[in-house]
Amino acid sequence: MFFVLSKILGFFAIASNVIVFMGLCGALMARSRFARAGRLLLVWSVLLFALAGLSPIGNALIIPLEDRFPAWDRSQGAPDGIIALGGAVTADVAVARGDAVLNEAAERMTAVVELARRYPSARIIFSGGDASFGYEGGNESEVALVFFERMGLAPGKVVTEDKSRNTVENAAFTRDLAAPKPGERWLLVTSAYHMPRAIGVFRQVGFSVEAYPVDWRTRGSKDLVRPFPTVGDGLRRTDTALREWVGLFVYWLTGNSAELFPAPAGR
Repeated sequence: MFFVLSKILGFFAIASNVIVFMGLCGALMARSRFARAGRLLLVWSVLLFALAGLSPIGNALIIPLEDRFPAWDRSQGAPDGIIALGGAVTADVAVARGDAVLNEAAERMTAVVELARRYPSARIIFSGGDASFGYEGGNESEVALVFFERMGLAPGKVVTEDKSRNTVENAAFTRDLAAPKPGERWLLVTSAYHMPRAIGVFRQVGFSVEAYPVDWRTRGSKDLVRPFPTVGDGLRRTDTALREWVGLFVYWLTGNSAELFPAPAGR
């Protein structure tokens, strides 16, 4: 039920969806007795479209998420295990094309290859199933195994958790599969902007992990005043960031995250 609700409500956590919905409502109302309100909605939708698409608001929203957890410190020594969250595989296209198709979060996958070579004794788990809703998708784990073997990792090196459809299930199912022992150190590999929510969920299920953020989208505070060259670029960044902030709040509100805005231990 949580998965279905998250998909439905997630539609309205996307800024561009809300802006377009406002514009459509305004257009319909403009031909009714609520014409004045409709015209006002149309004007606001155009203004918000430009603001979200061209201004640095998307960067301003995503930078606090990316900066929450610093890059992992290798001086801490070799980890016992590595967990890679799904989200970097375009599974439906991969299945249709018979290829390992990655998206803009590809560093979630390439980082695992580097870590596997650097720490050959570490256990590796890839967590991701079929998160499609309302259309025929594909299983991320199947595509991930193809990619890892193409990158030279031995068959069986990466164990897959192929049932999860969201971050809550990632954490619960991976904990059960990993069965971490006291004192073991596990790395969690995911996009930097997604790390706070992911850490909060893993803490909630009692699985202590160390953040290994990848897939950075900004240079940091330098981009707070950096506008976007195209509306499409800005909208994509704003959508990604706003959806993550909404996800943080909803996960905390529903008891699926240990904290509203998780931070590194001791901070």
